[in-house]
Amino acid sequence: MPALPLVRAVFARRGSLVTSAVAAAFAALAIAGCSHPAAPEEPLRAVKITTVGVSTFDTEPEFSAEVRARVESRIGFRVGGKITKRQVDMGQHVNAGQVLAQLDPQDFKLATDAARAQLAAATTNRDIAASDLKRYQGLRDQNFISGADLERRETTYKSAQAQFEQAQAQLSSQGNQANYTTLVADVPGIVTAIEAEPGQVVTSGTPVVRIAQDGARDVVFAVPEDRAALIKPGAPVTVRGWAGGAELEGKVREVAASADAVTRTYTVKVAIDAATAPALGATVYARPQSLSRSGTAVIKLPTSALRQEGQGSAVWVLDKDTMTVRLQAVQVATADGNAAVISGGITPGMMVVVAGVHVLQPGQKVSIYQDKNAIAAAPSPAPAAAVVPTAAGAKQ
Repeated sequence: MPALPLVRAVFARRGSLVTSAVAAAFAALAIAGCSHPAAPEEPLRAVKITTVGVSTFDTEPEFSAEVRARVESRIGFRVGGKITKRQVDMGQHVNAGQVLAQLDPQDFKLATDAARAQLAAATTNRDIAASDLKRYQGLRDQNFISGADLERRETTYKSAQAQFEQAQAQLSSQGNQANYTTLVADVPGIVTAIEAEPGQVVTSGTPVVRIAQDGARDVVFAVPEDRAALIKPGAPVTVRGWAGGAELEGKVREVAASADAVTRTYTVKVAIDAATAPALGATVYARPQSLSRSGTAVIKLPTSALRQEGQGSAVWVLDKDTMTVRLQAVQVATADGNAAVISGGITPGMMVVVAGVHVLQPGQKVSIYQDKNAIAAAPSPAPAAAVVPTAAGAKQ
């Protein structure tokens, strides 16, 4: 039996060794779980670069405009009533005196007839008063009546004469009212709008037809507030048609004194020759020469190079020595086509990132992007000439 305790001791020792090994393994796993993995290295980004240089404006400010008549009349009836007939359509040319629309004249005819009857009654009363006055004058000459009686007859005649003149004026006024039921064009021109239709009841002065008068034409466009002060009356303006054609020269006739309540822009009217003007209402483009900057030296960058930084704009500038980028604030003056005109913040010779500006960080290392297609399309160098020995041992 002495061997049994020895075996037990051996197994007990082995069990403690296994337990220690298991504990050590768990401790190693716990340590490994508590430690943070190493941060992956930031990838080296390839960016497109442009070298800042000085160029000139390529475009001139151009505004969309419309050809309008210098004088446009909104014509309406001088009396109220129901429209029974409209005799013109939009776009139709009308002459002075041409009938445009008609009101129901029945009430005005009745009023005219009543005024005519009143005039007839007043005429009769005046004639009777005139006859009485003549007869009483004869009696007064023979001293058959007193002077007071004659004066009463004279007063009666004067009253009848006044009533006659009143009725005469009333008839004339009612005749005019009846004539006003016919709306006629007072000037030649083109109908540009119909603002009332037959069956509609209108009041006196309500616009019914709008007419663009024949004659002078204007090109009308709107400019923002910062440019309105640069355009003065008499300044030359070049006008070109939307569908092409020859360019026209005009002069600024009027600049609005106040901004439009809705658009907050200022209306500019340019006078052009009516003989060569495009059709009324045509769309044209106007280039005020006072706003032209052609030939002015400026620094321009693609709009893709700009990023919003706070309340301003900024670009990424490449340091060629360290191949890192830094953020540089810039001032944008205006736009020239699809490019931004920079007024400050960068100087010619700087290298600016023009693509991928929203994924960069200050101090980040980058590489310059190389277009694979451009590299593949580049011509390969010509092979060296082969050396062919000749019979004399010379080289060809």
